[in-house]
Amino acid sequence: MDSIKDVLTRKDFDQPDEIQQIKDFVKSKFNEEPAVKITKNNIIISVSNASLAGALRMHLHHLAKDLRTEKKLLLKIS
Repeated sequence: MDSIKDVLTRKDFDQPDEIQQIKDFVKSKFNEEPAVKITKNNIIISVSNASLAGALRMHLHHLAKDLRTEKKLLLKIS
């Protein structure tokens, strides 16, 4: 049986490229830093207010095309 140390040393803690691309896109367009979470079928982009979510919604198709992903992009206001 592996110890926790052995398991954690083999674990890759790097961020997926999609997360950094989304953060860079939102930062360049809206000067805000979103939280991004990737699940099996979705990419969840959490933003701070509804006006930012509404403005970002207009760019979701373009963003998904740039990411070249089949995952569904979801916006969350937090």
